[in-house]
Amino acid sequence: MADKDKEKDAAAEASEEGAEVAEPKQKSPIILIAVLAVLGLALAAGISVFVTTKIMADANAGHEDEDEDGKHEPGIFLQLGDPKDGILVNVGGPRGGKFLKTTIVLEMNPNKKSVINEETQQFNPDAEIKIMDVTTQFLRSTKIEDFDAEKQPELKKQLKDAINAEFGGSSAVFDVYIKNFLLQ
Repeated sequence: MADKDKEKDAAAEASEEGAEVAEPKQKSPIILIAVLAVLGLALAAGISVFVTTKIMADANAGHEDEDEDGKHEPGIFLQLGDPKDGILVNVGGPRGGKFLKTTIVLEMNPNKKSVINEETQQFNPDAEIKIMDVTTQFLRSTKIEDFDAEKQPELKKQLKDAINAEFGGSSAVFDVYIKNFLLQ
């Protein structure tokens, strides 16, 4: 029996030593997991801050003029032509025999001092003459079929590009809006 007691004591000691060895192994992975979780959270927070500041910096960089996405500061809306009647032009060439009566409103870049008078928030006289000339020539040279409703977004973009080209390709015009449109 003494041998059995010694064996039990030896087994108990061995299991106690095993338990002591097992305890640090169990604590070590828990501490390691906790440290990795904290580092992961810190890394995720750092990346989030970086991405957010990068996006905000990009948004603010394009604040003065229009960027690729069409985002810009609020413009000044000015109507072309007669305040009551708008613009009346013969379209479709000299033999087209069609007339277009339309009201076009341009969203102008307020930072373009050569186009907009700061005090009155209206066109400068020479800029208005150039814009009306470009618009009239553009509308007169446009084919009748290009005035279809499906093609109007492209027509507005082309008019905007033509006016901006007159001012050296600058972003003088942010957008073109058509209030009314009568082709007869």
